[in-house]
Amino acid sequence: MELKKFHFIALGLIGGSIAKAIRKACPDAVINAYARHPEKLKAGLEDKTLDRVTDIITDLDFDTDVVFLCAPTGSNLENLEALSKNEFFMTQILPRCLITDVGSVKSDIQKKADSLGLSEHFLGGHPMTGKEKSGYENADDAILENAYYILTPSDKTEKKYTDEFEELVKLIHAIPLKAAPDEHDKATAAISHVPHLIAASLVKSVKDNDNEEHFMKTIAAGGFKDITRIASSDPAMWKSICKSNTDNIRDFLHSYIAELNEVDKMLAENRFDDIADLFSETGKYRSSMTSKGKGPLPEIFRIFVDIPDEPGAIAGIAALLALRKISIKNTGINHNREQAEGALYIEFYDEASMRASLPLIKAAGYSVLVDE
Repeated sequence: MELKKFHFIALGLIGGSIAKAIRKACPDAVINAYARHPEKLKAGLEDKTLDRVTDIITDLDFDTDVVFLCAPTGSNLENLEALSKNEFFMTQILPRCLITDVGSVKSDIQKKADSLGLSEHFLGGHPMTGKEKSGYENADDAILENAYYILTPSDKTEKKYTDEFEELVKLIHAIPLKAAPDEHDKATAAISHVPHLIAASLVKSVKDNDNEEHFMKTIAAGGFKDITRIASSDPAMWKSICKSNTDNIRDFLHSYIAELNEVDKMLAENRFDDIADLFSETGKYRSSMTSKGKGPLPEIFRIFVDIPDEPGAIAGIAALLALRKISIKNTGINHNREQAEGALYIEFYDEASMRASLPLIKAAGYSVLVDE
């Protein structure tokens, strides 16, 4: 691979994870970063991911190969424009440099690149991965493994840039996919943006309709917490996403509202066979979805264990995993067992840790169910 020098403009969870993955795959790479508050990236220098940090947005090495725009969607547009106004960047760096971004909306930044005369050197990118927590301190190269990394070249993007960057994506163990910017934005509206809004609206509906004793909140566990966990996402980020992809989000939201109205009509007309058909149709379609790569929503690696209600039971399992150096992210008692899960749930940081725990717990005589 010819790409050796990288510059990150802003470095949070996604950008930091990419930087860590590049460092792991290419130990000799040069990785620099810009931040308005450089002290926030001190950890990146200490863990040797970064070679240099600057607080001047146009302070790039002249032989930079790739510039990553890793700020929120709206800020990426501003940062791209700031680069285009710098004569040194435009005349000395750009002629051999690729610019890419990591935002979840692609049409607006492609239009911005076109308007600034950067089309040949711009390649939209969207690594479809994440965590519940943001910031460089939570960056982890592992979240890119087997994650879809969508590339959205325009008809003006130089092919060599797309080819070279696709090889970089493979090198950091992500799965490259190509799509037109508008096709990407329609798809992410459907499988990411609208689901986040639905989750937030559903949680608000429960909150607004709960009684004074908070009975709904008390029993809201199991499936409800799973389908609404993304309602806790970063408000500022989702404000920016909704502003950037408004039309596509509204189009799919209207389609979803029509589906809900049809369900309401089925119930009103006692068409319960149609309700059964709905679950049959959607169940088959969901089962046909690929498990090859990660999607845009953070994954949960969790198991449920049937344990007796006796002192030391949970501590015994925790000790068993600790002896094998398997870290637990979260654990607790599952009071709502509507899906026949075990009484104890254990959440892990990654799939490898979850899989490694299974034979250990089963060998200890416990029944285990994987949350898949």
